[in-house]
This record gives sequence, C-alpha cells and structure tokens, in this order.
Amino acid sequence: MTRDTFEYAVLRVVPRVERGESLNAGVLVYCRQRDYLGSRVHLDVDRLHALDPTADAEAIRRALQVAADVCAADPGVGAAGREALGSRFRWLTAPRSTVVQPGPVHTGLTEDPDAEADRLLRLLVLPVAG
Repeated sequence: MTRDTFEYAVLRVVPRVERGESLNAGVLVYCRQRDYLGSRVHLDVDRLHALDPTADAEAIRRALQVAADVCAADPGVGAAGREALGSRFRWLTAPRSTVVQPGPVHTGLTEDPDAEADRLLRLLVLPVAG
C-alpha cells in the first residue's frame, strides 16, 4: 500500500492563558492525497481540574466538539464547514488565544489517515496506562 504525507496538530486546552499550562485534548489530521480531514477529541476532566478547579468542562467540551464538527463538515458549523478540506485544516490550526488552542503542525507518512488519527489520540492525548 502507498504511504502518503499527512499533517497533524494537537488541540490543547489552556484553562488559564496567563499561566500557560495546557493539556492535550485532541488531534487534527489532514491528508490531501486521500481527501481526508479528521479529528479525535478527549477531555480528561480530572487533569483539567488539576490545572484549574474552576474551568468550565462543558464549555471546553463544546469548543472541542466544534473543531470536530468543522472537520466533519457538519452543517451546523456554518461557512467553516463548507470550505475545502485544506482550508478547514488551516483555519483550525491558525494560532489563537482562547482556551482551546492548536499546537504546531507536524507531518508524517501514513497508509491510513483515519487509523493515524486513532494512533495519535492514543499516543498524544489519552492518559498513559500504568
């Protein structure tokens, strides 16, 4: 099977921007050659509240879900969901100073971008089993 270039970024939750502390809560994966844009999100509320006991977990979940909905071209996200895949990925990975922020964009090679999204979620977001 052919391996294609893909790009990915981690979605980080920064509950108190002034402190700069963050936790990984999702991944965005884009593969132009396969016409793929996908996301995986997982908010660890215990870790979130360890950083900021007053953080609004439901509002943060909604913000993460909006990113997932933009990837999936959900009609409820409006114009952002109607853009081309690459444009949506660039919009989602543009720097911002909000509670949910994208990390830097990285690249790799994959045979299956959907499986890559699962792998990156396990590797970069989910708690390490121990």
